Amino acid sequence: MKLKPSFEYETVFVNQGYALVAGIDEAGRAPLAGPVSAGAVILDTAAAGRWLDEVRDSKMLSKSKREYLEPYIKDNAVSFGVGFSSCREIDAFGIVRATRIAMSRALHQLLPQPQALLIDYLRLPEVNLPQQGVLHGDGLCLSIACASILAKVARDRLMDEMDLLYPLYGFARNKGYPTPEHFCSLQKHGPCPIHRNSFGPLKARLELVYDD
Repeated sequence: MKLKPSFEYETVFVNQGYALVAGIDEAGRAPLAGPVSAGAVILDTAAAGRWLDEVRDSKMLSKSKREYLEPYIKDNAVSFGVGFSSCREIDAFGIVRATRIAMSRALHQLLPQPQALLIDYLRLPEVNLPQQGVLHGDGLCLSIACASILAKVARDRLMDEMDLLYPLYGFARNKGYPTPEHFCSLQKHGPCPIHRNSFGPLKARLELVYDD
């Protein structure tokens, strides 16, 4: 049975006196190319509407449903933000730290700033706010689910733009994920400037080139 997110986790913080609770989630940790993105969303826990009943973890939604929900989220959120961490930052710092960087950038865009955080799985130790990492948070918490949708839509649009710059890799179709088409393009053409050279398949290829 598919999970339906609710305000249960947000309400715990609200009952403790934290009225502004931000949900944070990422998109694009697994691809071989492009940035990792993060969304941050503060919702009013009294919010209601048919659109809110349709919110799910972004991975459970079709592209058209995510794009349908995006303007509703932005129009009804108390505040929202989207941040990115580049492929070069991913190579330099690793995907986990780069994901936290993207989350912090999304968080800094919020106005008003939140008083507490709900984050899908991770925590942000550098942020001095009450926070909870929620396992499967994008399927349980409405604010995290909304953040996941914003992060996914923003990253997908960016990869559509990258497809125009680097048309050999099919980024509009695979968004940088390791699909057979993407692997085939890498074998034929090698990596482009937005590939994550520290990731296994690319790192192995570069080491072979270097050894030769």
